[in-house]
Parts: sequence; C-alpha cells; structure tokens
Amino acid sequence: MIVVANGMTTVAEQSIPSGLTSLLNAVNPIIIFLVCVLIGLQRPSLKGFLGVIIGFIGVAFIFRDGFSALLDPNYKQGILYICVALTGWTIGTIYIKKNNHKSDQIFLDLFYQFAFSAIAQFILAFIFSGDADVKSWSTRSLLAVAYLALFGSVIAFFCFHYALKRVSPPQVSMLSYFNTIIALFLGWLILDEIITFDIIIATALIIFGVFITNYKKEKRL
Repeated sequence: MIVVANGMTTVAEQSIPSGLTSLLNAVNPIIIFLVCVLIGLQRPSLKGFLGVIIGFIGVAFIFRDGFSALLDPNYKQGILYICVALTGWTIGTIYIKKNNHKSDQIFLDLFYQFAFSAIAQFILAFIFSGDADVKSWSTRSLLAVAYLALFGSVIAFFCFHYALKRVSPPQVSMLSYFNTIIALFLGWLILDEIITFDIIIATALIIFGVFITNYKKEKRL
C-alpha cells in the first residue's frame, strides 16, 4: 500500500495533472466494491453500488477537466502508473481486512509496515533517483514532510486499520472521498481559495454517496 500505491502515485504525478490523478483515484472505491463482491467479502447491493457511484460523480464533478486528459497520449505512462497504484491499494485493503483479525496490535503492525516500506523505498530511490540536493531543502519543506509523516501516515493509517476491523472495505474506501472536501475547504481557509458553486454541489454529492453506503435501518423489536 505504501510502496506500490503511494509510491506509484507520486511517480505518476511527475507526468500527469493533479486533476487527472484525483479523478483516477476516485475510481478506487468502485474497484474495491466490485472485487469484494467477487470474492465474497461484500454482499452485492444496489445501495452499496449506488453510494460509491454517487461519491465518484461528486469527485468527477470537481475534476471533470481530467476526462479530456484521459485521451492525451502524453499521459499514457502516468495513467499506467496510477493503475498500478490502484491495484496495490485494492490488494492491500482487502488483504488487511481478511487478516487483521489475527492481531490486535495495530501500532506494532504499522511499525512493521512502515519499516519494511522504508527499506523498500530507500532501495528504489537509490536505484531510480539521482543524488539528493540537500542544500535545496528548506525548513518549510521539512516541516511539511514531518506533518505528512505524523498525520498523513501514522495517524491516517492507524485510523484506516482501526476502521477496517469494524466496517467493510468499500465503506472505508468511500471515506477517502472526504479527502477531496477537506483539501478544498482547507484551501479556502488557509490559502484564500474560492469555494465555487461546483464545489458545493460536489460536496453534497460526496456526502450523500457516503451516507447511502453507510446508512442502516434501525431494527425494531
């Protein structure tokens, strides 16, 4: 999940627009839902499928310019990298769901995952990347890396593993749609970016899709 999914997404973003990356990553909950149905981890339901589709439409509504980029021949390699990343995330999510009941030590599991991923990433970096220009590193960029290490890795993956113990993979993957909403509204709050009517519509669609996927009727006695 870290090396293949996150790593290949980072590589892909060197050659394709972020809008296209967001659009392709929004397909992930649909893929996870279909795979879970095929292997028996998820019961096929119109509610579940409708929820992930509505959520995808919400993200696609924001990044709809990415559809035209899909046909650009210059982006073929980057799109292939994203497909590999999606495959890695899907396999990792399903594997965790099928095996995490064997251990209650989430932090220890994450330590192993981060440690082996770090070793693999260092090896790949030395093989495929040039020498790092340490002099170009700024305090701001180092603080950004520290923030991502704590909130984007440790806390995020802990919450992800914790949630997978209690709900289905499609339900957890649907919550990734909220990343788009959070990013857009943080941009408005911190960077004075404009919240457009399109963003409000997309936010409503995403929330509605997540609600449909996770809604359960109360059983009356």
